[in-house]
Amino acid sequence: MTFKYNNVYLNETSTVAGRLESEGPLSTKYDKVYKDFYMGTKTWEQAEIKMITECVDILLNKSDKKKEDINAFISGDLLNQIAASSYAASTLKIPYIGIYSACATSTLGLILGSNMIEGKMMNNVVVNVSSHNNASEKQFRYPVEYGGPKRATTTFTTTGAASALLSYNKSGIKIESGTLGTVIDSGIKDAYQMGAVMAIAACDTISKHLKETKRTIDYYDLVLTGDLGIYGKKILKEALEKEYGMNTNNVDDAACIIYNIEEQSVYSGGSGPACLPLVAYSYIIEEMKKGNLNRVLLVATGALMNTNLVNQHLTIPSIAHAISLEVLI
Repeated sequence: MTFKYNNVYLNETSTVAGRLESEGPLSTKYDKVYKDFYMGTKTWEQAEIKMITECVDILLNKSDKKKEDINAFISGDLLNQIAASSYAASTLKIPYIGIYSACATSTLGLILGSNMIEGKMMNNVVVNVSSHNNASEKQFRYPVEYGGPKRATTTFTTTGAASALLSYNKSGIKIESGTLGTVIDSGIKDAYQMGAVMAIAACDTISKHLKETKRTIDYYDLVLTGDLGIYGKKILKEALEKEYGMNTNNVDDAACIIYNIEEQSVYSGGSGPACLPLVAYSYIIEEMKKGNLNRVLLVATGALMNTNLVNQHLTIPSIAHAISLEVLI
């Protein structure tokens, strides 16, 4: 399902990144970086809460907004019961909507916020996502202290937080449309094949977005998926080319951009809710403001599983949501 927006704008963004992200190719693009996983706290979970609150504070300072100007704080993460977002919300004191769509949470949040602004129910909405490598790994795979070997197809959960301010106040970048994805089950049971799990969902959402907006893929200067990694990106491009006859020269993946994959030992690339927006809210938005990109389709992808069901050998369903950004000319 695709929504068309006439009065929703991306006013500002902010990013807080972890150690490995700060050593990647976008090291100078983030608003704040940390060089250790604890970030001055006692636990990884507390570090993630800290990243969220700092990211929102940076966003408000950059946009010259106060907390009382914000109608809603929409946020999600990978911790059980989206605990990091909820604990952060308890300190921010902004009306809170907690959401979960795994690594597709960022674009889901943008769609929900845009719908409320377009419907004139709200004026200013902060949308946030976060993830922490060490906190996530011990939930979905093995604790990092375990030291278990991982396959080359594994994706590496990013450490960071990313926030966006959506508003009816006109700015240089417009939220043009958004497409809600449907859950796709490609029959894969392997939790170390997340790129393959999510690639078909990305393909489905991209094709539906283009069909419902009556566009071709070359309408966009860039179609950026979330965290497919080098293997999932290849699967996606092959599917778009073979099944829909699309030229995929403008298709890229944030997981393949955020790290120096071969140098940083991050397997097939990044993942996590923060992966796409860390790239988009820093590097991509900067390129749009410079005029190097005018139309960008962000397609965040998520694997909707938990460890209990994976251990029961069920297949892993996935989803992708898309947001279209356009520079006002």
